[in-house]
Amino acid sequence: MKDITYIATYSFDLFGTSLTVNTFTLINTWIVMAVIIVLAIIGTRSLKGFPNPAQRLAEIYVSAMDKLTKETLDTTTRTYMPLVSTLFIFLLLSNWLGMIPGLAEPTKDLNTPLSLGIMGFFLTHTAAIKEKGIVQYLKEYCQPFFIMAPLNVVGELAKVISISFRLFGNILGGAIIISVVSHMIYSLVLPPFLYVFFGLFVGTIQAFVFTMLTITYISVATK
Repeated sequence: MKDITYIATYSFDLFGTSLTVNTFTLINTWIVMAVIIVLAIIGTRSLKGFPNPAQRLAEIYVSAMDKLTKETLDTTTRTYMPLVSTLFIFLLLSNWLGMIPGLAEPTKDLNTPLSLGIMGFFLTHTAAIKEKGIVQYLKEYCQPFFIMAPLNVVGELAKVISISFRLFGNILGGAIIISVVSHMIYSLVLPPFLYVFFGLFVGTIQAFVFTMLTITYISVATK
């Protein structure tokens, strides 16, 4: 059961500060980013009026993300559509990566979903300030009464915790269940089914939920 709790780390000093890096998460994240870059190159290489299969798949994906963003964010689709498209495909591939022997999901390390949640938090409030102005933005924290401002601030910070821990908990929980069952029955019958369920089904749902919550937060903050 060592693989459930074991974390490979690398420590180094940066300007007098000791930093520790999760080696597995770093390598697996690079793998996901490399796959995304390769897919983007293949899908956009030699664009034609009559698309080849790779270009057709890329166009279908971009069109779906464009429609999703437009329905949620109205006229701001061109601003946030690249973010939505990249965020979803990154989370999707990250959640699927654990199905490949020897690799692991970057999203089962809390640092990954938490950093994405923090990114979404800053994007949301930057968009709100840009859309409403700093005065109106700050006034909304005092609604319905001034004394509610601290609670409203806590509520906004809680969104980061909620969206991050939901993704982290589901992906890590799936990985633990697969590991425990595999050790119990020596990977005979159930683990392949569990990989499909937690990798493909749960991984896809969680990637979509995280992406939808991010753009919904932006939509609510800018209206």
